[in-house]
Amino acid sequence: IDDVGSKLIGAKYYNKGYQASFAKLDPSMNNARDHEGHGSHTLSTAGGNFVPGVSVNGIGTGIARGGSPRVRVAAYKVCWPRTRNGGECDDADVVKGFESAIQDGVDVISVSLGGTPTDYMDDGLAIASFHAVKKGITVVFSAGNSGPTPGSVTNVAPWVITVGASTIDREFQSFVHLASGLNLKGLSMSKPLPQSGFYPLINSANAKAENATMMNATLCAPGALDPEKVQGKILVCLRGVNGRVEKGREAARAGAAGMILCNDKANGDSINADPHVLPATHVKYADGLRIYAYLNSTNEPLGNLTPPKDAINTKPAPFMAGFSSRGPNTITPEILKPDITAPGVNIIAAFSEEPEPVSPYNLESGTSMACPHVSGVVGLLKSVHPDWSPAAIKSAIMTTANTKDNTGSPMLDETKTVASPFSRGAGHLDPNRAMNPGLVYDLTANDYLDFLCTRGYNKTMIQKFSDQPYQCPENNSILDFNYPSITVHKLNGTVTVTRRLTNVGPPGVYTVNVESPVGISVDVKPSTLAFGKKGEEQKFELTMKAEGASVISDYVFGELVWSNGKQYHVKSPIVVYVA
Repeated sequence: IDDVGSKLIGAKYYNKGYQASFAKLDPSMNNARDHEGHGSHTLSTAGGNFVPGVSVNGIGTGIARGGSPRVRVAAYKVCWPRTRNGGECDDADVVKGFESAIQDGVDVISVSLGGTPTDYMDDGLAIASFHAVKKGITVVFSAGNSGPTPGSVTNVAPWVITVGASTIDREFQSFVHLASGLNLKGLSMSKPLPQSGFYPLINSANAKAENATMMNATLCAPGALDPEKVQGKILVCLRGVNGRVEKGREAARAGAAGMILCNDKANGDSINADPHVLPATHVKYADGLRIYAYLNSTNEPLGNLTPPKDAINTKPAPFMAGFSSRGPNTITPEILKPDITAPGVNIIAAFSEEPEPVSPYNLESGTSMACPHVSGVVGLLKSVHPDWSPAAIKSAIMTTANTKDNTGSPMLDETKTVASPFSRGAGHLDPNRAMNPGLVYDLTANDYLDFLCTRGYNKTMIQKFSDQPYQCPENNSILDFNYPSITVHKLNGTVTVTRRLTNVGPPGVYTVNVESPVGISVDVKPSTLAFGKKGEEQKFELTMKAEGASVISDYVFGELVWSNGKQYHVKSPIVVYVA
């Protein structure tokens, strides 16, 4: 461990599981060095110190810092090069990393990785994170990058914080100028074109290599482009299947002067300012359609890309990234996931300068980038409230989240429709308000074990989590699990949900206000809660009934708010599916 200024930085590595399951590693890899950049980026986002004059390709210059800029950080390297059979992070190594972090006495574990959701008993990450939470350590996971597909969210255990990705109000803009006079805004962090005049444009489908499929050429897939057709032109590629930056590499290999990446319909308005290997920009779905229409309207299409420039205070922001994984929770539909959303698009942070010299900072997008934003805030909350449990911290973050953007309207998703709790969770992270939430929904380790009991786990199965025998309570319902969001799956007739609120603010009287889901009647008793001192707990019951079940064909959403009429507004999403 090295003393670097005011920080202590520790690093360890674990790869025995990876080598047993996937591939042997060269002994030179037996170290904690980051050869890929992902770990450096996420760690510096959570805990990086203040660094002036940071930029990427000279763009976006400013002071960089992490969420908790004066923390002591520890890195546990548990992921290794991808193999043909898919291996990167083996559960055995991840669990070992968790065990080591617990033994080292960390306060927060930030985990920007995940896999296909599976039952908690078979999920090494769920078991390892439970052991951490049981020790009072808050664990934060990324929600996954498989959006906008419904049910794609991963890391769904109720004892962890699961984070989706949204945009910020800063953009790195590079416009597409077409000879037709059309100017379309794109995003980019790439180097500018060498010349300012118009370049010939070509649809990548028209640059198909002889043995390639039309679809692969349209996607600018590896080996699908004919260099003789591409040379010196700006190539128009469609988003999807292969990575955005990978498409740029293929365009460069084929000799393109530049690239325009057009969104597919699923990604809508969700675009990224990637630092491509060639001059490039990324445009929205509607603007991509305009570009393709122009290409089809003339035999000599011409265009240009303006050099990227940063723009701040853009609107609307935040809105959900198209790639951010969505609910419902496929393992436990009664638990809303993701829990919260945070900045995860076009984030500048530290980067590895290996294996070849690149900038020490880079711009990345993903729920991996959103996760450490929340982890950094958790670090701050731990310093202000060292006595708070992981559940109290999670509740404070969720119940104070913003559900509106900087125009004062509800947050949107990538298709310009209102973002549901399945995309945004409780809303967008608001660190200052999370510091003083008024009330919290608290949970203990035994509450989580009771939750496992509701899944039918027996003593042997629960012992994986508890490390000792645990007797399930006789009367135990998942409807009474004290989660900060309220989800009723397969509502049939009338159901009553119980919750408990703990006062972490001054004494006060709170009144309830409910925005009922469409077709659902909601009754809360009592409608007023009086708290005389800090630490006092009060219980309430929320009864729901489907009034128009025949017209409810999908999930419906609402909101419950406890307010003292002044400073505190304790908000919970309501999610209902009628059987």
